[in-house]
Amino acid sequence: MRLHTLEVTAFGPFAGTVEIDFDELGSDGLFLLHGQTGAGKTSILDAVAFALYGTVPGARADGRRLLSDHAPAGVAPRVRLEATISGRRIVLERSPEYERPKMRGTGTVKQQAKATLTWLDGQGENLSRIPDIGDAVKGLLGMSAEQFFQVVLLPQGEFAKFLRAGSDERGKLLERLFDTTRFGDVEQWFRDRRGTGGKLLAEQQKTVDLLAAKVAAAAGIEAGADADPVEWAHRLSAEAADTRDAAAAVLERAREVDAENRRALDTAVALEQNLHRRAGALTVLDTLTASEPDRQRLRSERDAARRAVPVSVVDLDAARAVADAEAAARAARAARAPLEEHDEGRALLAEVGDVPADTDRAVIRPRCEQWSAEVARLDDLLEQHRHVATIEADLGRVAQRRRALGDDHTTRVAERAALPDRLAAAVAAVSESEQAAASLPGLVAARDRAADSLGAAVELAALGTDLERAQQRVLTLHSAFNDARDRHLDIRRRRIEGMAAELAARLTAGEPCEVCGATEHPAPAVPAPDTVTKNDEAAAQAAEQRAERALADARTAATEISGAVAVLRQRCGNVPVEDLTVRHADAVYAHDAAKALAEHLVRRRAAVDELHRLATDLDERIRRVEAELADLDRRTAVLSAEAAEVRNRITAAVGDADSLAPRRRRAAELAASATALLDARSTASHARKVAEQRSAEALAAATEAGFADLDAARAALRLGERIDEIDRVLRAADNERAVAQATLAEPAIAVLTGDETADVPGARAAVAAGAAALDRAHAAATEAARRYLDIDAYTARLEQAYAKLVPLRDEQAELADLADVVAGGGSNAKKMSLRSYVLAARLEEVAEAASERLRRMSGGRYEFVHSDAADTRGRRGGLGLDIHDEYTGVVRSTKTLSGGESFQASLALALGLADVVAAEAGGLVLDTMFIDEGFGTLDADSLDAVMGVLDELRAGGRVVGVVSHVDEMRQRIPSRLHVIRGRSGSTVQVAS
Repeated sequence: MRLHTLEVTAFGPFAGTVEIDFDELGSDGLFLLHGQTGAGKTSILDAVAFALYGTVPGARADGRRLLSDHAPAGVAPRVRLEATISGRRIVLERSPEYERPKMRGTGTVKQQAKATLTWLDGQGENLSRIPDIGDAVKGLLGMSAEQFFQVVLLPQGEFAKFLRAGSDERGKLLERLFDTTRFGDVEQWFRDRRGTGGKLLAEQQKTVDLLAAKVAAAAGIEAGADADPVEWAHRLSAEAADTRDAAAAVLERAREVDAENRRALDTAVALEQNLHRRAGALTVLDTLTASEPDRQRLRSERDAARRAVPVSVVDLDAARAVADAEAAARAARAARAPLEEHDEGRALLAEVGDVPADTDRAVIRPRCEQWSAEVARLDDLLEQHRHVATIEADLGRVAQRRRALGDDHTTRVAERAALPDRLAAAVAAVSESEQAAASLPGLVAARDRAADSLGAAVELAALGTDLERAQQRVLTLHSAFNDARDRHLDIRRRRIEGMAAELAARLTAGEPCEVCGATEHPAPAVPAPDTVTKNDEAAAQAAEQRAERALADARTAATEISGAVAVLRQRCGNVPVEDLTVRHADAVYAHDAAKALAEHLVRRRAAVDELHRLATDLDERIRRVEAELADLDRRTAVLSAEAAEVRNRITAAVGDADSLAPRRRRAAELAASATALLDARSTASHARKVAEQRSAEALAAATEAGFADLDAARAALRLGERIDEIDRVLRAADNERAVAQATLAEPAIAVLTGDETADVPGARAAVAAGAAALDRAHAAATEAARRYLDIDAYTARLEQAYAKLVPLRDEQAELADLADVVAGGGSNAKKMSLRSYVLAARLEEVAEAASERLRRMSGGRYEFVHSDAADTRGRRGGLGLDIHDEYTGVVRSTKTLSGGESFQASLALALGLADVVAAEAGGLVLDTMFIDEGFGTLDADSLDAVMGVLDELRAGGRVVGVVSHVDEMRQRIPSRLHVIRGRSGSTVQVAS
């Protein structure tokens, strides 16, 4: 992987857009990333990580705040990275989730994260979905974000902690870098199988124990099987079979005795019953013979009553006919009363007389038809009179409707005449709102520009004083630096001048001179009074360097403030704050006024549309009203003509229309009364004739039935209940006689003389004793059979369950031993789990790769030693890491190293881990890597050794970025990226 360019906008401490050309910066393979604390050196690495993976390393990812606090409101944070990964050149562009101000009103709204991936080689479809981009980057790099952060962005302080960490902490990091999931799955598989097998074994053992307990309960003994529960159960089953057979034999003998006793009882009971029945039958026959005369009188009474029944039916019909004739005669007399109230009715009554006759129909019917015809003619005239009233009501409703329509027509016409003026005013309002809406974008931009200028002017006023102080400090520090430099040069000159005396001070008699090599020293130089030493020169040089650093920092601060002032002056146009305040207020007022008018645009357009619709509706309404008025005028004329015609017709027929109803009632009453009179007289005549005929038939029926007259027949009648009672008495006597005779004729009774006796109580006592003995024998046999069946059934199930238990027990023992070994227990001598063993192998590879670099950094003194010994207090082993000291030959803890030695060891360990992870990812070549901080703990010689290792890293075209604020690194690494901290955000400057 090689980085080409990075572009960062409103990200972290960077308010504006920052561009970094890694091709130029890393042209010689090594560059320095430096700047003040908090300037944003690590944020450059965060931007690279975010572009690739959409997240940043370490705890900074938990903050979830990547938008720069220095960025102007509304600017979207963005990172753009161009890189070549696995031979493919791509452009990654990402924007994180952030809160932006609402377009309208106050508050903020969440802006979702976005990302794009563009293939610059033109092969493949460009991506815009964040999950797809993540999969593509991971597929190209071959490593996760966690691995990338540890391998490419060697983090500050992380490997020092890894170096000194215990086995557990070291194992957690290794598990994040090396995928040991499949080995963990194997461990979990063994644990699951062991747990599952244990449950199955326990369940099967529980089944065996339960069945053994059931066998013991069925046998009636306490629980507790032998070592072999199957053999023990079969022995109990055999004993139960013997007990069952003995109980069955006792039951069979008890059944035989019980049967003999019951037969003897049946014989005694039958003899006793036959003797009782014989005596009862003889008593019944004697009683029936004595009561025979009484039954004969009952038979005569019953026969006479039955002969009188047909006569009573005819006699009843004759009585009803006489009553009907009398009622009909009364009704005929009552029907005359309504006719007597009218002259025409009285004339009719005089004509027909008082007694109904056969000629009544010929006299009364013509009068009924005459009066009915008059009723029909008057009904037609009444209907026409009611129709006139309906027409007059319709004329009233038509007149009322016409008045309402006339009023509505006047109102609609006036409303239509006023519409043009309203429409013109509404159109003018719409035009005003449209103009305001069109000007709104320009007014928004003008308001925002005025607000930005005003804010810049306010901030500029505050920064002016800071700039003056910073510039004054630069002048002061520059003077101090010149003084320190002059003093250093003076001291160096004086030391050079006194160098002969310094060399002479080190001369020893007989020893060669360092300059000429002579062993004799006749006239050694004498130090002058103002001679200086090497320590004096070193102190002067250090003072000069401190003054130079202070001057550089002051110049940097002044440059930052000056740059910020220049940006602010450009933003505000160097216009006074008072003028900008007025401009901003004017811009806000113009924007708010235009916005208020624009917000009414939709409502005003709707009002214009509503007026157009109203005009159309009014025109249509006026047309419909005028048409309906014309229809009402025509209907009024037609109804008036029809009413006049009907009135003329009624006047011609009866004269005054008011007499129609009384005349119609009188004619209807006469017709109805005459019809009722005819019906009543006809009914009375017919009823009289029927009554006379029924009386003659009743007398004839009594004579034929053998009675002297109707009174004799009526005296012989009996109620049905009495006749039924007589029949029951006679039938009961006949039945009793037949039953008694049949009983005496039975063979078992016919042979009896009446002197026999039966001992039933003795036979019952014998049966009761035998039944009790049978019940006891049956209960014992049933219990013995049930116990045998239960024992036999449970024994069969116990045998099957025990056959399944044995292989489960053997398999579980083997599986438990394997699970203990895989988990680091049991016969596992190193007490390492499978996953720990894999991590230990990876750590051993890391130690070998790191030792090679550590030996070069430490001048061959140190190398890593991997230990697979078990840790203390039961913690996992295999992840120990110590240091072998070549000088002493002792292997000691990494915690005993000094600060500089710890940095060398941590850097070597990080580089070794990067090599192993890269190899794990498929041998991916990492052309670009970053090392973050730690160089300040090294002396000059150690730093030379570390720089030598870094020179080896950039061999073969690799680019190494070092993040440090150590001054000496700036002198050793010519290609530098300077991150400059400012009040309005950080910027970068490339130096090479």
